[in-house]
Amino acid sequence: MKPGSWVLGGGWNNDLWGGELPMASWIDDFTPHNPVWISRMAGHMGLANSLALKIAQITNSTEDPIGGAITRNSSGEPTGLLIDSAMKLVLSCIPEASVDEKREALMRASNLALMRGVTTVVDMGRYYPGLSVELSWEDFSDVYRWAVSSGEMRIRVCLFFPMETWSRLLDLIHKVGHKLSQWIYLGGVKAFSDGSLGSKSALFYEPYVDEPHNYGIQVTDTQSLYNMTAASHKSGLQVAIHAIGDRANDLILDIYNSVVSTNGIRDRRFRIEHAQHLAPGTTGRFGELGIAASMQPDHLLDDADSAIKKLGSERAWRESYLFRSLLASNTLLAFGSDWPVVDINPLGSIKTAMKRIPPGWENAWISSECIKLNDAINAYTISAARACFLDEDLGSLSPGKFADFVVLSTDSWDGFADSGSASVEATYVGGVQAYP
Repeated sequence: MKPGSWVLGGGWNNDLWGGELPMASWIDDFTPHNPVWISRMAGHMGLANSLALKIAQITNSTEDPIGGAITRNSSGEPTGLLIDSAMKLVLSCIPEASVDEKREALMRASNLALMRGVTTVVDMGRYYPGLSVELSWEDFSDVYRWAVSSGEMRIRVCLFFPMETWSRLLDLIHKVGHKLSQWIYLGGVKAFSDGSLGSKSALFYEPYVDEPHNYGIQVTDTQSLYNMTAASHKSGLQVAIHAIGDRANDLILDIYNSVVSTNGIRDRRFRIEHAQHLAPGTTGRFGELGIAASMQPDHLLDDADSAIKKLGSERAWRESYLFRSLLASNTLLAFGSDWPVVDINPLGSIKTAMKRIPPGWENAWISSECIKLNDAINAYTISAARACFLDEDLGSLSPGKFADFVVLSTDSWDGFADSGSASVEATYVGGVQAYP
């Protein structure tokens, strides 16, 4: 490794080693000549070593950016941890990957998806609070348009772009339509309301039990979210907003309700990404307002123990991953993976939604929220397609739709929830075998 070159990584989860947050001092002795940036698994927090902090000019006097936080010790010195929009201070200093590297990444990701039986993904882009909105647009031009023109696309992709750029997306759709090709669909716009549970930046009504003054972070102010949502909705764009904590989810539901009251009812299929923790009564609002809950079952495997520690047992068992309650409220429930935060593995996630048994547990976490096999399959197929306006082309084997399907190792679902032994033997896209 050349001195001065950046060392990059990610995927760490402090909850796996007892919850203590890492500090730059943990790695400084091993990386004296190289700046380091290692993101936490959910991407809402990262660790920089002291050299990276120096390059980013982060000192005791550096103020927290709006929508983020620089973690400090008792003396006010930065520890190396940056949360949500504060990550931009270091990320803006890291050299970009080359166009060839990004194109190769698309090919490798597509192969992984096909191996797991996934023929269509929703890509929310390389977009986190505080990061440049240009990254998603650069990837669209440099990677996706190249893949279509060169015949390299292997899976279908529905793209969302930063909501700050809604007018830019609207102009593009006016020129080319929503369907750029059979492979690329221009979906809508994405924004953030809060951070993540793991970084204690998800926004709640009550504080984190081990940090009584911390209620989380609202990463985008309410008026900005409302203005952008209203403009996007009026222009015909679909809106998806990230919300983890109970207060963040209610905030976005309030915004969606206000926008509909002002602009009128239109089929925009508002989405809330994650919808992980919901206050009493909130599940009914999803159905009443026609909001799609875009959720990731496998997140609960990592969150169960963590949520109990951070929120307390009563809150964690009352409001976490309410799949069945949302379905009972006539909510459009769409499942996904949130890869690379967790693995692309629909078969495993279907089992998770049915059983809800975290690692090391004998019984389900909130057994009343377990759902049936057909409901879990629907959430991964036709409901997921409907949640991004692709149900006329995808989501079921029906006349007039693309013949996207998988061949499994079993001819029956009987006992699947108990054994989970089914595997993907072949994946077909448009009737053509794409894997193996």
